[in-house]
This record gives sequence, structure tokens and C-alpha cells, in this order.
Amino acid sequence: MKIAIIGTGNMGTGLANVLATTNHDIVIASRNSAKAQTLAKNIGAESGCIETAVKSAEMVILALPYQAVKEVLLSCGDLTDKILIDITNPVTEDFKELLIGHVTSGAEEIQALAPKAKIVKAFNTIFAQLLPTSARTKQTLQVFIASDDDNAKTVVSNIANSIGFEPIDAGPLCNSRFIEPIGAMNIHFAFFLGQGPTVAPIWVKA
Repeated sequence: MKIAIIGTGNMGTGLANVLATTNHDIVIASRNSAKAQTLAKNIGAESGCIETAVKSAEMVILALPYQAVKEVLLSCGDLTDKILIDITNPVTEDFKELLIGHVTSGAEEIQALAPKAKIVKAFNTIFAQLLPTSARTKQTLQVFIASDDDNAKTVVSNIANSIGFEPIDAGPLCNSRFIEPIGAMNIHFAFFLGQGPTVAPIWVKA
């Protein structure tokens, strides 16, 4: 499968590095083309403009701040039937509060912007520092996956499993209303409560 990663920040770079070790073809795109070219060269992948990268890929990972998603989606071109992974947490610029919630979610707003794409919420509770497999030697971490498209959910679950995470079926996309606050709480644990960005929630079955 060809995967376009849009964004070259911590999460985009981390996902690019770990996915480059799999059998998937990776193409990197960014609003900063120089950073995209450098990252692609470092991992032996392609780079290109956002629209070209999206057009060539079956799956697109939005590794962007939530506030940047709308502008980027407008430059993506046709997203019909593309699997679009939303890893964002819709938080304020100081990371302390959610921008939206309760009656909608960031993922649902992205679905509204790209109604013909298959939106999947995933990886928003995982920090970039935990993406390398070497950082997860103590236990298997979970990725909560929500989507209205069962096939897309299965594909993303397989991706998560291929890089050493346990995929957890979190139900329909509207359940992102619950998953995103978990991501926000994880940010508070990491950066405001002194635990650092090596924490992640795990759903335990007794």
C-alpha cells in the first residue's frame, strides 16, 4: 500500500521513520517542501507536493495541527475513497483545552470537509517519542481506532499492528468525541503534570 504522510513535525517524522521499516511505499508531503524532501531522503522515500502525494496514495495520514487541516485539505485534490487517518487532537495553541467536543469531534469535522473520504481516527493518544519500537520494550501500547467504514478500520488496524501496536476497535467515527478528550488528558499528563511524553492510555480488560 502507498501511504502519503502530510506533515513533517514530530508525529509525521516519527510515523515516516517507523512505517519506512514496513513493506509499504511512503511519500512525504508538507507545507514546507524542503523539510519533506529532507525527511524523504533520510528514509529512502518519495516526496512531492501535497496534491501529488495524495493523488498517488491509497492512504493519507494527516500529521498536522488540527487548526491547519482545513487549509491542507483544500490543497489535497480529490479524496474520493481515500483512507484518511486523522491523528490530530483539536486543542488550543497552549495545548490546555479542547477546541470542540461533546456534540462533535475534530474527526467528524474533517469528515464534513472531505465527505467522500474514509476518515479513521487513530494514533492521537500516542506521542512521537513512543513510535519507535525501541521505546516500547516494556509493554504493547494500544491505538484506539474509530471509523464509520469497517474496511478502512481494518486496514488501519493492520497498519498499527505492523508497527507493534495493539489496535483497539473504538466503534464509529462519532466516538472520536470520547477519544479526543483522552488524547487531551494524555497531553496534560505529559506536559503539565510532569510525566513526560512517554505516557499512553491502555484499556485494560479485567
